[in-house]
Amino acid sequence: MILLLKLLGLIRFHHTLFAFPFAVLGAAMALKLNQYENSEYCFRIFDGIGILLCMVFARSAAMGFNRWADRELDAQNPRTANRHLPAGLLTARSVLFFIAICSVGFIVSTFLFFPNRIPFFASAPVLLFLFCYSYAKRWTVAVHFWLGGALMLAPLAAWIVIRPILYPIPLPPILLALAVLFWATSFDLIYATQDEEFDKKTGVFSVPGKYGNKTAFRLSAICHVLSILCLTAVPYVYELFGLVFELGIAAAALILAAEHWIAVPKSGKPVDLLRVNVAFFQMNVFVSLGLLIVGLFDLFL
Repeated sequence: MILLLKLLGLIRFHHTLFAFPFAVLGAAMALKLNQYENSEYCFRIFDGIGILLCMVFARSAAMGFNRWADRELDAQNPRTANRHLPAGLLTARSVLFFIAICSVGFIVSTFLFFPNRIPFFASAPVLLFLFCYSYAKRWTVAVHFWLGGALMLAPLAAWIVIRPILYPIPLPPILLALAVLFWATSFDLIYATQDEEFDKKTGVFSVPGKYGNKTAFRLSAICHVLSILCLTAVPYVYELFGLVFELGIAAAALILAAEHWIAVPKSGKPVDLLRVNVAFFQMNVFVSLGLLIVGLFDLFL
């Protein structure tokens, strides 16, 4: 039990709340469209269980791999030196074993979607894409967009589970996925501002490390605007959403504006780690869970 708690702390299990609501929203949109069209595709309880398990296993494997790959960098960074691997709370071997179990669990969970075989065939490439993110910071400042790309897979994959058609994938899930991409990229840029000096010293590729925190905050604001624009476009191509979801988007825009007000330091002052973490986790959980709640309300109630 103690080992399990350490592993959950290693991967910050509660951060699953970032992408999971968008996976549920993507699945709900596909389900409602199936009902509207009297489609042959119907929702099964195994689909819901499979989406939940795949999200948990995929994120746990990816986060565990990230901590394992970054263990030496984390040991050099005063902000991360107390993490489980550099602090000796867990061994590299135990983390690799955990990654292997989660990876197998992710692939096996796709069996719940049969006869839809698309998730099974996509499972290994998805894991590879998630794992490669951990090394992207060694060679490209686009690493923040790589994280956004990883999270954008959640609504797309959930949509394909409920509507197993690969081509053409319609605009609603694509726009929702793009909104997630820019949203996740934005909060990762804000989070990365904590390590501006460390990234410059060690040569880690990041926008703060290469171009400074001011550029990172500006790019983060642009990504937030793009995310809201993508969300705003969703009801125009998915007519089953109405005023409630549009009001939810407006509220999300206000929350993201507040996130920048909290995170961006005043002129001449250093980045406040506490304020960045509040903006990073609490504000973004409000966005993801809030959009899920208003989306489900609009679709089904």
